[in-house]
Amino acid sequence: MSSAQANQLEERLIDFGVKVIVLSGKLPRSYAGQHIANQMLRSGTSPAPNYGEARGGESRADFVHKMGIALKELNETQIWLQMIERAHLLSETEVAPVLDECRQLARILNASIQTARRAAK
Repeated sequence: MSSAQANQLEERLIDFGVKVIVLSGKLPRSYAGQHIANQMLRSGTSPAPNYGEARGGESRADFVHKMGIALKELNETQIWLQMIERAHLLSETEVAPVLDECRQLARILNASIQTARRAAK
């Protein structure tokens, strides 16, 4: 991945975190809504800083490890988004674009991890 592509991915991850922040603020003030908001805020805002850490990794193994953490957080966020959709806590038009971006970012990170693992062999 070129430096420009890496910068672009980092920007997408930051933008995704911002979308999660905004969406979390729209959730109902009920116990369930606030629980999901807090959990999703934690998982949805961590991929960008984890990716930043991965980019400065000390080794390929460190890079793969930190990318794996970012991917796990995206996967968790995807589940929270699906719960929001299924419980009708927010409209599909609000959740669907964020869920789609989450899935796209997860695919990109997964591909990057697989490439790094292959290059290590």
